[in-house]
Amino acid sequence: MSDTRVQRRLAAVLAADIVGYSSMMEADEAGTRRRVNALQLDIVNPMVAQDGGRVVKTTGDGILIEFPSAVDAVRNALRIQKAVVDFNAGGPAGEEIKIRVGINVGDLIIEGDDIHGDGVNIAARLEGICEPGKVYVSQAVHEYAEGKVAATFSDLGDHQLKNISRPIRVFQADDSDAPKSPGRQRPAPIAAKPSIAVLPFNNMGGDPDQEYFSDGITEDIITALSQIRQFFVVARNSTFAFKGQAIDVQTIARELGVRYILEGSVRKAGNRLRITAQIIEADTGNHLWAERYDRELEDIFDIQDEITQSVTGAMDPELSRAEQQRALAKPPDKLGAWDHHHRGMYHLYKRTRDDNIEALKFFQLATSQDPKFAAPYGSMARTQIADTVFGYFAHNPEDILENAQTSVSLDDQDAKSYYALGQALVMAMQDGAAAKRAFEEGLRINPNDAQNLAGMAKALISLGDADSAINFAEKAIRLSHADQNIGFTFGALSLAHFCIGRDEESAEWGRKSQQKTPSWIEWIALPAALAFLDRKDEAQSVCNDAMASRPHLTVRVVGEMMTMSHEPYRERLLAGLIKAGMPA
Repeated sequence: MSDTRVQRRLAAVLAADIVGYSSMMEADEAGTRRRVNALQLDIVNPMVAQDGGRVVKTTGDGILIEFPSAVDAVRNALRIQKAVVDFNAGGPAGEEIKIRVGINVGDLIIEGDDIHGDGVNIAARLEGICEPGKVYVSQAVHEYAEGKVAATFSDLGDHQLKNISRPIRVFQADDSDAPKSPGRQRPAPIAAKPSIAVLPFNNMGGDPDQEYFSDGITEDIITALSQIRQFFVVARNSTFAFKGQAIDVQTIARELGVRYILEGSVRKAGNRLRITAQIIEADTGNHLWAERYDRELEDIFDIQDEITQSVTGAMDPELSRAEQQRALAKPPDKLGAWDHHHRGMYHLYKRTRDDNIEALKFFQLATSQDPKFAAPYGSMARTQIADTVFGYFAHNPEDILENAQTSVSLDDQDAKSYYALGQALVMAMQDGAAAKRAFEEGLRINPNDAQNLAGMAKALISLGDADSAINFAEKAIRLSHADQNIGFTFGALSLAHFCIGRDEESAEWGRKSQQKTPSWIEWIALPAALAFLDRKDEAQSVCNDAMASRPHLTVRVVGEMMTMSHEPYRERLLAGLIKAGMPA
């Protein structure tokens, strides 16, 4: 046996390559090599030396660089990306060079001038999933560099990288002077999973009263796909933001950050139903799969199963051979109950007083027609909570809780039932700990459920863990950044930041929440944050807005309605509202 000791050292590794290099070489081999050499020799190599790095090796389209510090590696990558933009500005149109960068820090094996090991492999895999012009870093790099580099870091979540057994947490590093908007923006790519957005199915019957039917079909397909853990599925409210708009699917795919679009139409005539559906690959515009279903209305749930299974096979051939992890809700036996439920949901999403009245009426019809249909009970609880929050009606908290519990008891594999239960517990019963358990169960069933993620954020604030709440709320926004109910999540972020003294961030998110929802309780931290920032006129104005939407609003009323068992958070909020000018 050899007793030769393997030489190791801890270092940061930067892996970069040129996007589309082979195509560039095929089109203009000599010109491409001339531009690439100029970029490396005149820009990259001097910058690497300035930042203390060492070029380990280069290939035709790639480079591997070692840095003694993760901070230097990130700083260098951002400088290079800026330099590439300037380099392209002076070159011929259509021949721009774009690079992608992955950075990791780890214990490297040293062999002469070369480096090997897990640290190198992860950097290369990060570069492989990176978007052109961007910089992706591992969690270890993020921990070293955050606060030490003039950059912002966006959490892209866990990724299963090729030939790496454990999930790797990935962050995108951006130059800090680039404007960031937490509102409508492209969500973080989820490279480890096929990503799909289900657009609202078109109502081809011509009857506006049947709009709820095509909406209901779309929602059920989204729910079914979301329960397959191999997929990243954009939330319902993000895709419904494009309803009725004449926008091509490739533009929508770029906006939502997905690779595939599922679209279709519904035509209902008498007792017959025709549904068409197709999958489009966003990058190419190719139709990967299309199907038409002509059925009697009684077969609607079988149709949903067929569509879901077909989509699974079309998304990735390997998935069609894998065991499909699905937990579809048990459908009611009668279409009428389903019909009434989705008509109620159509009204609930409108969020007006009269629509809430209509929603409750249809949910009650659904439960009377099929008492074992779980969804309408949870939807009734959500409507009653909305009535309370918006100040439309005062419902008995015990009635709200009973409806939510009934929904869960009838179908304990429906994430939305647990969301309704969590909301009832946190809003009506003031029980943050029990609400947290309900949201956890919903996320066990569907980890991509943005509503349960946002609900978990509110529960964690109640329990005194604002830092964790921020993580859950930010993930909810990434999954559902165009959600029509995004004001709820923005409000959770505003409150969480406020509770731990980040008043500037709280005010920013509070303003966004106020723009998205009429519910004063969602942006209640905004006037308090403004008051602590000594922006007293703004604080008073926001207080007036809240009191206009809820007559007789006082600090005492806020204290009674807020689920805030963590006393330091509660005291800071109430003190801020008093400072903002709200009556005691």
